[in-house]
Amino acid sequence: MRVFQVFLGIVVFCFVVLMAVPLPVMAASSAAIRAFDDVQADTKNYAGQDLVKAEFANARLANANFSDADLRGAVFNGSILTNANLHSVDFSDGIAYLSDLSGVDLTDAILTSAMMLKSSFRGAKVDGADFSFALLDRDQVAELCKTASGVNPVTGADTRESLGCR
Repeated sequence: MRVFQVFLGIVVFCFVVLMAVPLPVMAASSAAIRAFDDVQADTKNYAGQDLVKAEFANARLANANFSDADLRGAVFNGSILTNANLHSVDFSDGIAYLSDLSGVDLTDAILTSAMMLKSSFRGAKVDGADFSFALLDRDQVAELCKTASGVNPVTGADTRESLGCR
């Protein structure tokens, strides 16, 4: 028992030291991220494009076409994507924060491990979308579950199961 207490004390001490001492960090290369800040046009065509790790900050992308685009790791921060076409996109590990995705077409989209908090999906079409391990606000999950159906043709995930619908 005494050995366990000593071990636990060492673990706690190491944790406190690591939390108190700032560690050096390395910034990511700016070449690895392509920013599309403050896009003003109401219509954009990004269909089929390689947009891996692209950043869209405060972008106005209502009615934009992203169908079949590779959006893995992309970021939509405070963006408006109302009625956008996101059919068959791969948005794995992506982030959509404080964004309006009302009325978007997410049919057959892959959204695994995406973080989509504080975003609105009112009226979104999600037939065959894969939300496995994605983070969404509880009220948005409830909204999506009202019409969710189908199986993703690439991952084989059931849309309702991936959302955790009851």
